[in-house]
Amino acid sequence: MTDAPDIVMYSSGWCGYCARARALLESKGVSFREIKVDEDMTERQAMVSRSGGRRTVPQIFIGDRHVGGFDDLYALDKAGELDTLLSGA
Repeated sequence: MTDAPDIVMYSSGWCGYCARARALLESKGVSFREIKVDEDMTERQAMVSRSGGRRTVPQIFIGDRHVGGFDDLYALDKAGELDTLLSGA
């Protein structure tokens, strides 16, 4: 059995898409680390670098995989791929 991957979501204080992504991840019962980029410019720069230049939030990473934003996360869920990715299988 594979360990569950580390999940990181870069977000900002008021962001509707961040709230939706948070709710979807919480509904899956997984723990994740949320990094507020509007509170720390160093973290914002890390997000931009790690995401290949994307500056919008949320930016979601599951393990080493850059999922993208909420729409990408939602599409994975609708395609039935998110649960597998979250389980680390």
